Amino acid sequence: MASAVGAPIGRLRRRLTLEAPVATPDELGGATQVFEPVAAFWAQIEWLTGTEQWRQGRPEQVATHRVTLRWRGDLDAGKRLRDGNRIFDIRAVADPDGSRRRLICLVEEVKP
Repeated sequence: MASAVGAPIGRLRRRLTLEAPVATPDELGGATQVFEPVAAFWAQIEWLTGTEQWRQGRPEQVATHRVTLRWRGDLDAGKRLRDGNRIFDIRAVADPDGSRRRLICLVEEVKP
């Protein structure tokens, strides 16, 4: 398997949407967090690991993936990626060789 940094551009076959959190005021004077689309781009998604964790007293499957895309400066933890109905929380973002050609994101798939 080719390294993610040297991956041919043809492997970027998934059209992802970058979503950023936005606080929306509610009727009680508080705010709820919603995610709004920021940008769309082509990427490669690779499954890395799957585990089972206990959340709120019940077992839940957690899948982590690696997302490779062309370099951009607006990705960071706290934002998320959407692939149709699939949602991925961004956990870490790195430019592995410092060349600003590719980004590697470690993401966790969440249930909508």
